[in-house]
Amino acid sequence: MTSVQNTPHTHLTPKRIAVLISGSGSNLQAIIEHQKNHAHLYQIVLVVSNRPNAFGLNRAAAANIPTLTINHTDYASRELFDESLQFALDKAHLDLVVLAGFMRILTPHFTQHFLGKMLNIHPSLLPKYPGLNTHQAALQAGDTQHGLSVHFVTPMLDSGPVILQATVNIEPNDTAESLQQKVHTQEHLAYPLVIEWFAQNRLQYKDNQAWLDQKPLIIPQQL
Repeated sequence: MTSVQNTPHTHLTPKRIAVLISGSGSNLQAIIEHQKNHAHLYQIVLVVSNRPNAFGLNRAAAANIPTLTINHTDYASRELFDESLQFALDKAHLDLVVLAGFMRILTPHFTQHFLGKMLNIHPSLLPKYPGLNTHQAALQAGDTQHGLSVHFVTPMLDSGPVILQATVNIEPNDTAESLQQKVHTQEHLAYPLVIEWFAQNRLQYKDNQAWLDQKPLIIPQQL
């Protein structure tokens, strides 16, 4: 497997990033740790949760990152929630929105608004197993490999162009829980790397494709 090597980029203005979460925020923590050594490239300026009790909010507070809760249960429709979320994100003047365990299906209007400026990490080797329960799906299918995909977000769920994938082997004694832990370990390496590429201006979305170093990613990069 091949991977793209980092190249030095100087005189970049740090990108302003928001991270959206719904739960424990383990990927958020990995991004926070990565940012400590890459503050010249990007700054997490806001962490937003749709759940007020999400533990990831504590992680953000511990890192002195501003947080915001927009509780989806306070809104009569998905459209009204997304409208409120979009207003808050626009107010922060962001360069990139990072979905990190954000358990909401976003409306086409919202995803179109942030097209090319929003990333998601999905626990499967897309296009395999979009949606939920991916680890169990891989086991039931008898797969020998599983993994994750980092992709640009488009209006179609889990269908945006894939940037980077990481693969894990499925052993005979693996369960959905053990497989999830394997994938999580790789997620914490993969997501910060893709954010770094974006912050270095190496990664773009154009012509409905992901481009890295001025070339379309016909095949996703491998971690």
